[in-house]
Amino acid sequence: MSVKGYLGAMGRYGLAFFMRFIRGTLRTDRLLGFAVLAAFLGVFMLNPRELETLRVKVFDAYQQAKPRAIPPANRQPAVIIDIDERSLAEVGQWPWSRTVLAKLVHNAFALGVGLVGFDIVFPEADRTSPGVLARTLQGLDPTTRKRLEGLPSNDRVLADEIRGKRVVLGQASFWGTLDKKDAPPPIRTSVAVRAPRGVQAQSFLKSIRTLVRNVPVIDKAAVGHGIFSLIPETDGIVRRVPLLFRHGGNIYPALSLEMLRVAFGRPTLLVTVGRFGVKNVGIAPVRQFPPKGLKVTTDSIGRAWPYFSKSDKSKYISAVDVLNGTVDAAKLRGKLALVGTSAVGLLDLRATPVDSVIPGVEIHAQMIETILGGNFLSRPTYMRSLEALLLLGSGLLMIWLVPLIGARWTLLLLVVIAGSSASGSWYLFAHKRMLFDVSYAVIATFLLYSFLTYMSYAREEAQRRQTRDAFSKYLSPDMVEAVAANPGKLKLGGDRRDMSILFCDVRGFTTISEQFDAVGLTALINKLLTPLTDQILKHKGTVDKYMGDCIMAFWNAPLDDPEHARNACISALVMLEEMGPLNARLEQEAKEEGRKHIPLKVGVGVNSGECVVGNMGSEQRFDYSVLGDSVNLASRLEGQSKNYGVRIVIGESTQKQVPDLAVIELDLIKVKGKNQAVRIFTLLGDESVAKINEFQSLKETCESMISAYRKQDWAAARDGLERARPSARYFDIEGLMDLYEERITAYERNSPPADWDGVFVATSK
Repeated sequence: MSVKGYLGAMGRYGLAFFMRFIRGTLRTDRLLGFAVLAAFLGVFMLNPRELETLRVKVFDAYQQAKPRAIPPANRQPAVIIDIDERSLAEVGQWPWSRTVLAKLVHNAFALGVGLVGFDIVFPEADRTSPGVLARTLQGLDPTTRKRLEGLPSNDRVLADEIRGKRVVLGQASFWGTLDKKDAPPPIRTSVAVRAPRGVQAQSFLKSIRTLVRNVPVIDKAAVGHGIFSLIPETDGIVRRVPLLFRHGGNIYPALSLEMLRVAFGRPTLLVTVGRFGVKNVGIAPVRQFPPKGLKVTTDSIGRAWPYFSKSDKSKYISAVDVLNGTVDAAKLRGKLALVGTSAVGLLDLRATPVDSVIPGVEIHAQMIETILGGNFLSRPTYMRSLEALLLLGSGLLMIWLVPLIGARWTLLLLVVIAGSSASGSWYLFAHKRMLFDVSYAVIATFLLYSFLTYMSYAREEAQRRQTRDAFSKYLSPDMVEAVAANPGKLKLGGDRRDMSILFCDVRGFTTISEQFDAVGLTALINKLLTPLTDQILKHKGTVDKYMGDCIMAFWNAPLDDPEHARNACISALVMLEEMGPLNARLEQEAKEEGRKHIPLKVGVGVNSGECVVGNMGSEQRFDYSVLGDSVNLASRLEGQSKNYGVRIVIGESTQKQVPDLAVIELDLIKVKGKNQAVRIFTLLGDESVAKINEFQSLKETCESMISAYRKQDWAAARDGLERARPSARYFDIEGLMDLYEERITAYERNSPPADWDGVFVATSK
């Protein structure tokens, strides 16, 4: 083949493959699958709250399965000075006097603490200050009242205690609006921003409507101020902690972040912002925290995703023990101490992915641990793209494979995809602390698989229903169910196969029909065709059509029937047996109606050979039928049954496939419309008949007679004929003997040519 011819063949092959691909792709169930997949992708892009909840619940499960390890006590950077139930019982109910808190700060630093941060805000002046008591207590003498008014306020005592020390005060966010007439003046922010030109970092951050701050005298004394508010997600669980807040055009840090800034002695925190949001917050330079300094990577709105550990009771030091000086100094030395509360009545209890109840102050302590240890969970922006690709890829596989290879094998593939995706997601979490969500993609793919499986089932059920409707006219109920259960065996629209065809017609029907009106004739036809049809269906035949009093049937379609010739022959025999009981009933009916009874007799023709079977007809109407020369010959053989005086005539191809049945040769004949002679036979019974002596004698004698007839030995042929008559009378084929006697007599008077081959040319159908 030339290069041009090769390229042309390849082009034609490629075009044919492409067209098959397009036809396969444009199947209705696949188009619907594409629509469902597009809907799932749309939901993914919209990212509704329910989807986000599903996603974070999966990440919660990961943390529950493998929470962050709790560091040993000697390596914990943060401790909690806990205003617990015991402290409240011994010191008194909350709020405590600011002098008590001043003593708490004093003792903590005396015991060697590195820094104190308050998970508490002091928004109002202490009501137990001496000056307040002087104004509110009744019955005080002027001297005592003047002495009380001259003493410093409790707020001043606390301010004096924290001044010059590493103390970070807490601030709280409030989402409502408070009366600001007595609001303290704003404090200097400790946050610097590095952003591209024209980008405002504040636009990305969570905005607080109201910032609840400490009274000015305390506020001014502290070296740092941080917001301790935690923002639970819609299900009440704290997962992501805001490190930055926006209020009044300024940016304020979270308490844990501010404590680390003060601990490292940095004047500011550096927030790096890109065009799509916050990138990170720098706390310490490289020289203090090698190799790259201390940076906290955040999401675009300034939140960090801590890797939570289980609640650690070893972090807690009762506040009353610090006040009494009974605590082991080693527990505080060099630590970042958070003053907070675990008391239930003070309502600072939260939930995290690994603890249903945990004091809020411990979340800040874990944040400090996480920042210093670099144990944040990360969810890079490209993760969403990967998750979308997983959904798209697995969805397209389902759309392509479910209709192609079926639900069972596709389900196995789906399990492999789901298992490998889940394993990859777990590996990224457990070893890289990266959050990759496969839950939505797996669930959506399973739902898509279920939808496609249902569509395939519905399509197959519709095909079965259509098959039942189409073939219930032609097949027995058992065969209809077999075809419906496996429609793949059907090749509709034209399939070449070797088949057997049967024609059955009533002899002398015109005379019989003259006795009936239209209604009576219809009833008679139904009485005749019903038992004959039952026998055809019983023996795996397919009824092609009814033509008045004639039946056409075939075997080996739509289902394979290796013994189609035998089944057709047996059907012909039992159809003849049905005529006896039928005629007996018709005779009884004729007597009751007072009319003459003419027995019904049928002739049958059976032939085997290659045919084309399928849906034949026009676009407006079609039937499942057969075409071919073998069909035409079967029709001609039925017509010859009357001429030869027999009930059943079969072709040579059929006879060769039923060697055990009672078959004798009739003639070598050219039927009308055929140029080539065919050998024809009559069927006299099944294999049991073939074994009896009468049949054996008849067959031997007929073979001898026909052989002499073809040799033009008329005397020997007549002798054989006479010897065959007794057996012929037994099998009711005396008409065949009469036919040959007439031919022999005619040839004795007028001999055929010397080269005569014994072929009889039929002049009628």
